[in-house]
Amino acid sequence: MPEDTHIASVMQTDFLRLSETMPIREAIAALLDAGASAAPVTDPTGSLVGVLTQKDCFRSALNASYYQQWRGAVGDFMSKEPATLEAETDFVTAAEAFIEKPYRAYPVTDAGTLVGMLHRSDLLAAFLKHG
Repeated sequence: MPEDTHIASVMQTDFLRLSETMPIREAIAALLDAGASAAPVTDPTGSLVGVLTQKDCFRSALNASYYQQWRGAVGDFMSKEPATLEAETDFVTAAEAFIEKPYRAYPVTDAGTLVGMLHRSDLLAAFLKHG
């Protein structure tokens, strides 16, 4: 592996961000449009408050199917207190996190500030490139 094997070198820095108050139907459309399996949810100051995954959206979609109406906001369905990785996390430690948990993506923070998203595919591509 090369000298720079921190996830900061392979994470996505241009990524979808959602707000807690965004209507869930709008958030689902944004996830699909972005081709994202998950997106961080931030408060008005930009602080990470949760993550919304495609899996989280199924409860809302089923309710909409039953009631013929979309109800709720992102904050009603998101996972609160999300697991994160630090930008200086090395590739091996990040890979172990993906093996240990069923997550397809992690928000990446630097000293508590949201700076990126790391998807499984980003890390696998890094292993291919550097391995």
